[in-house]
Amino acid sequence: MIFGNAQASSWDSVSKAQEKSFFDFEFITWMAWKWQTASFFIFIAICITIMIIWEKKDPGGNPRKGVLTLNTTRGDRLFVSLLSAAFIHLAWIGLTDFNLWFATLISSIFAIFVFRYV
Repeated sequence: MIFGNAQASSWDSVSKAQEKSFFDFEFITWMAWKWQTASFFIFIAICITIMIIWEKKDPGGNPRKGVLTLNTTRGDRLFVSLLSAAFIHLAWIGLTDFNLWFATLISSIFAIFVFRYV
């Protein structure tokens, strides 16, 4: 036999459509969809929702000049803190073997610093 241990399959099995479950999406199989991933996106949606409510209550956001001598609004500070959190987590994953919750704590402290002083 030329193919050795290859599994034999008939042409009938090739033409049959495979059944898919409700949550079997081919376009999202590249990402590990777990509760951590869902909580990440939910957190960002909550942050944006809170910023919308805050903006409706107190319009304008009063741009201020912070440590970097740049005029920033609340939205700017939220963007900087979320982007910094992403980089802190990536650096944490790449450089250490410690628990990722420490990076989350550092990111939270940095976000408080950004909203307070930047």
